[in-house]
Amino acid sequence: MADAAEITTENSTLEKWTSALAEPVGSPGGGAGAGVMLAIAASLTSMVAGYTEPADEQRDELDAVIARAQKLRQVALQLADEDAEASEAFGKAFAMERGAERKKAIREASLGAARSSVILGEHAADAIDDLSWLAEHGNSALIADVVVAFGALRAAVTGARTNASFDLAALKSSGSSLEQVREQHPKLWASVEALDTALDRIDAATNAVDDRAAPTDVQG
Repeated sequence: MADAAEITTENSTLEKWTSALAEPVGSPGGGAGAGVMLAIAASLTSMVAGYTEPADEQRDELDAVIARAQKLRQVALQLADEDAEASEAFGKAFAMERGAERKKAIREASLGAARSSVILGEHAADAIDDLSWLAEHGNSALIADVVVAFGALRAAVTGARTNASFDLAALKSSGSSLEQVREQHPKLWASVEALDTALDRIDAATNAVDDRAAPTDVQG
């Protein structure tokens, strides 16, 4: 297998990257996978927007949606690679011999990984409005693609929320209690809670268009 530093979304084919993801190593791992899912959601958002013929008063908004989606695709892939680096540091910290240096390394790696996940989650949450706008105003023939994009977005938010929560809890290995973690890192803690709200928003938006995206009752 290639060195982990050689496996990035920028210099690897999809086959090579997913092959690396399939290996029993943490770089890339689930967090990087969440970044790629965000990039997929952004790509589909851009695609649906590109197929949309807007009313005159919607042109500026549609152009802004496309610009944000195209930028997000690039940012998401960068965040995927950054998460892979954070995951590698996380693993190295826990592999150290027990002692003060290990506790310090775990604390720094856990916070770094949590921040990386929160940033990814916040970018994903910011993308909900644009995808919801397309669900209402986008090309109706591509509503199924909108739902697929929502699914990818949900995977990204779920991954970010879960990883950030796990990373904060990992601070217990450096000697902190969960209550201390909450008190010492209130912004990170609140960010994780905010991602729960983002998941609820995605579910509501997806359910709102399900009758259009999947109009046949396969159980009927």
